[in-house]
Amino acid sequence: MSRRVTTTLSAAALACALVLSGCGEESAPSANTSAALSAITVEGTDAKTAPTVKVDAPVTVTKTESKVLTEGTGEAITKDDLVSIQAIILNGTDGKQAHSTWETGPVGLDLGAQDLFGSFKSQLPGKKIGSRVLITSTPADAFGEQGNPDLAMKADDPVVFVVDVVGATKVLAQAEGTAVPPKAGLPTVTMNEGKPATITVPKGAKAPAKTVVQPLITGKGAEVKAGQTVRVAYTGALLKDGSVFDSSASRPEQPYFDFAAGQGQVISGWDKSIVGQKVGSRLLLVIPPAEGYGEAGSPPKIAGTDTLVFVVDILAAY
Repeated sequence: MSRRVTTTLSAAALACALVLSGCGEESAPSANTSAALSAITVEGTDAKTAPTVKVDAPVTVTKTESKVLTEGTGEAITKDDLVSIQAIILNGTDGKQAHSTWETGPVGLDLGAQDLFGSFKSQLPGKKIGSRVLITSTPADAFGEQGNPDLAMKADDPVVFVVDVVGATKVLAQAEGTAVPPKAGLPTVTMNEGKPATITVPKGAKAPAKTVVQPLITGKGAEVKAGQTVRVAYTGALLKDGSVFDSSASRPEQPYFDFAAGQGQVISGWDKSIVGQKVGSRLLLVIPPAEGYGEAGSPPKIAGTDTLVFVVDILAAY
């Protein structure tokens, strides 16, 4: 989503660490256990508990490889899925743990994203949901030439990942489900394929004191839970004149927006409205300034007194 709609401009540091790729080569999965994989010992099989990982450092990784430690019983994930994972990251040079999502909660990744680690893009597709996977990655398939100072990773450090595949989902192209007749007096919406939606505000429309949530389509997917990464498509307009100030459709190279639901990464009117809704839903949101951008607004298009109108398609949650 654009700067006008988010209240937090950057994602969590860990999520960034897992998706900022060095753009290295994507090695094919290996069926054999290499010396690098053999240098890693992983103890623990309980999916609810972080495993204990020991590295016989330094590890030499000439090719990114993986090994399934515990095979899950779910469906195999595909190269374009959105996945939810738990992961432990270790430095292959000194064997030290750099980070663990077991301390912060699962992370959502888009396997189809161009900037995702090459090691994840090559090694995770084909693995079943519920699996625990060991990955030994070349520097190029992980943090690349820049390394990651925040995780004490230098440019030439190989990386060890122990990944639990918690879940996976596919992305809807648009909202789909059961249409809901809109209530009289609310703005109406006309969807325009590949373009921002048209939002028409009726004459005399009054700004609500609290956010109004009007489903236009009730989806048939799972309910969005707080903390999940949600993918949406949206258009935002001003209640006073219906003028569009932002739309994901205006960015054809990435006509969607991902954010962590209920975590304060977006305006509160969104956070309060989207948690608990079903994937596939289309929502009409009318958001007063107090639950939008407050008295400061978001210049130059949004004043501190502006009530906002959004149409939001919930395409996935992972």
